[in-house]
Amino acid sequence: MAEYMESLRVLAERFGRLEGVGKKTAMRMAFSVLELEDEEAQDFANAILAAKASIHLCPVCQNLTDREICSVCADETRDRSLVCVVTDARTALAMERVREFRGTYHVLHGVISPMNGITPEQLKIKELLARVGEGEISEVIVATNPTVEGEATAMYLSKLLRPLGVHVTRLAYGVPVGADLEYADEITLFRALEGRREL
Repeated sequence: MAEYMESLRVLAERFGRLEGVGKKTAMRMAFSVLELEDEEAQDFANAILAAKASIHLCPVCQNLTDREICSVCADETRDRSLVCVVTDARTALAMERVREFRGTYHVLHGVISPMNGITPEQLKIKELLARVGEGEISEVIVATNPTVEGEATAMYLSKLLRPLGVHVTRLAYGVPVGADLEYADEITLFRALEGRREL
């Protein structure tokens, strides 16, 4: 029984290494896997291995893909002069769900964070500069999160991109729909005022 419980502990520990998964959730996930039929468990393991083997970075935008280039970069109807820079593939997916953005993306795979040992060299910034250097891009929308690290990354990108002759913009941030203004913090209200537009 001790060996079985050790296996369960190791399985839960592996789930716990996933981003956003705490100890309790990891243990629940481990128990869920144990409740699977053998064939289902094998299918689950095979799906993980297949995804790891087939998914790679798009050589153009650095997004995840299982093709030679991602579906956005392959889409001839996209506006290639407009690039939205995002932190990770999940953000690009969220932007796609809006169905309004018809440009392309560039995925940084993180933000500058000296406290966490993440430097600009570890991000896909060099690849972005190479794309801009080709001359087809006229506007870069920086869509990093409005955190200290996201803002620092946005400022860093702006300083690198402006001398290359592209228009650098930032997503507008402010008060969410349905929120009461009296409960908004000063920074949120400042961003809302800064990003105001004509009615």
